[in-house]
Amino acid sequence: MRKNYFLYLLIAPAVILTIIFKYVPMYGAIIAFKDFSTIKGILGSEWVGFKHFTDFLTSPNFEVIFMSTLKLSLYGLLLGFPVPILLALMINQIRRNAVKKNIQLILYAPNFISVVVIVGMLFIFLSPTGPINNIIAFITGKPVMFMSEPEYFRSIYILSGIWQAAGWSSIVYVAALANVDPELHNAATIDGANILQRIIHIDLPTLKPLMAIIFILGAGGIMAIGFEKAYLMQTAMNLPASEILPTYVYKVGLQAGDYAYSTAVGLFNSVINVILLVVVNFVVKKLNEGEGLY
Repeated sequence: MRKNYFLYLLIAPAVILTIIFKYVPMYGAIIAFKDFSTIKGILGSEWVGFKHFTDFLTSPNFEVIFMSTLKLSLYGLLLGFPVPILLALMINQIRRNAVKKNIQLILYAPNFISVVVIVGMLFIFLSPTGPINNIIAFITGKPVMFMSEPEYFRSIYILSGIWQAAGWSSIVYVAALANVDPELHNAATIDGANILQRIIHIDLPTLKPLMAIIFILGAGGIMAIGFEKAYLMQTAMNLPASEILPTYVYKVGLQAGDYAYSTAVGLFNSVINVILLVVVNFVVKKLNEGEGLY
């Protein structure tokens, strides 16, 4: 540490901020095991053990909310994971730098659009009088209630999320492909390999370790789905599909004021994430020749 003290000083602000905003708040998680009262405070409130966890697991809402969260996250991961890889492989085949940069700019742009704006766009385009329903009504004679029917919620949520994030997520893959030695492609071309064969035998093996790490992180965050977009897309009609754990925690904790119960639900969600991270990392290491997240 004496020899590299300057490096430790550089990293110190990040470590301090992580401790303050990530580790110190963990103290508040103990209210999940207490009958929390704002008057008595955290230490003064009575212990109730796993009562709040039991109440949640035995509640009629548990199965619906848990499965909605799991399906939304799992489908989003499975459908969204390959798209950035495909985009990166296609971008890598563009040889003119000017065209390549313009295409990348177009693909990255949706990532910088606010979630509120994205949801607003969805309500406008998919409204009964929107442009998409105008075409559907012209063909079928009646519009489709996209934002009201529960069966459309997951498809709209996932597809709009892929559209928004796929281009930005492809950056890491494009950067990895930039390190591929061009001589490998030249040699393969001379040997008669076509584009698809070069991608399969040169590009994909290069991306394999990165794909494994990103998939593990994505699988470990399956239950950590974003709150804002789901909450903004919620309507009274699509609630059976749009009510997920983060929105449930918000409503029970901040709107209803049941802080202990909502903390227990949030802690349950975090524990599931940790278990998934460990399990998926173990499986990927077995399938990927010992290479995983840790």
